[in-house]
Amino acid sequence: MARRKRQTSTFNLSFLDIMSCGFGAVVLVFLIIDHAMEVEQKTLNATVYAEIDLLEKDIQEGEAGLVALRNALTEADLAIVEANGLATRVSEELDDYEAQIARLEASDTADNDDIEALKAELNRLEDQVKKLRESAEAESGRSARDFTGDGNRQYLTGLNLGGRRIVILIDTSASMLADEIVNVIRLRNMAPDLQRQSAKWQRALATVDWLTAQLPINAEYQIIGFNTAASAVLPDTEGKWLPVADTATLTRATAALRDQLPSGGTSFHRAFDTLTQLPGSPDNIFLLTDGLPTQGESAPKSTTISGQDRLRLFRQAVKRLPAGVPINTILFPMSGDPLAASEFWQLAQVSGGSFMSPSRDWP
Repeated sequence: MARRKRQTSTFNLSFLDIMSCGFGAVVLVFLIIDHAMEVEQKTLNATVYAEIDLLEKDIQEGEAGLVALRNALTEADLAIVEANGLATRVSEELDDYEAQIARLEASDTADNDDIEALKAELNRLEDQVKKLRESAEAESGRSARDFTGDGNRQYLTGLNLGGRRIVILIDTSASMLADEIVNVIRLRNMAPDLQRQSAKWQRALATVDWLTAQLPINAEYQIIGFNTAASAVLPDTEGKWLPVADTATLTRATAALRDQLPSGGTSFHRAFDTLTQLPGSPDNIFLLTDGLPTQGESAPKSTTISGQDRLRLFRQAVKRLPAGVPINTILFPMSGDPLAASEFWQLAQVSGGSFMSPSRDWP
């Protein structure tokens, strides 16, 4: 009987030990999981705070740029007002001199030398008025074309639209028909007129219209379309700079672009090589595209290409760009090309240009 009691006591003690160990293990696992969750939470918080800091910095830079833009507009408006005001005062002086000349000519005692002196002064004032009026017109309107967008909206894009020689490179490959490859294939099997009316291609054309409307009136430009080949949209202007002031040619160029049908692959090698054919290097380049290239100087051996190969082709092509020229990329992103945005952003940083991926209702 005593032996049985000792065995029961031993069994109970062992069971309690096992229970204690099991509970301790559960507590340990809970502590490990809780610690891991805390570390993960801290990591997520650090990432979120870093993104918030970047966004706040972008907002501060944008506000500073907006202030500078408003100051520049205020100065321009002031110059216009001053020019118009001075022209008005000079016009009043002209009226006085004309009245004096009329009185002297009507008088019998008038001295011919006095009349000639007044006429010379009158001519000088007329020239001054003409220059002031021209100055006011130059300040008030610097665009060769008008483009206001839906609802006369104004846009602060960060794009530097200045320069003396400006190139617009527009991607005319098949992928410019749609944002997804499935829809690109579907549209390629439709009638050409339907392809030209695709939403993505129409946005690209509207962007070209917007850019050409902002070009400085005293600048020169060239519009080049590219897919696996590259050429000026107006064949008779190949290798030439066109004056922005020639609005008829500018209108003809944008109309010719609308007649093109997006097709084929994309070669930045071909696009950038055309820049060397122009007489004198451009000082501002706008690149309208939807992603990284699909081929280099020659057609690929395979019908498919990896993301890393496209990245390699892009970095090779960038080496052909003229040094010191800002590259302003407007990206109409294609799905399945995640590396494009970061590469074009880096290109903008290195070249001193800009990068933007506009919304579907822009411009």
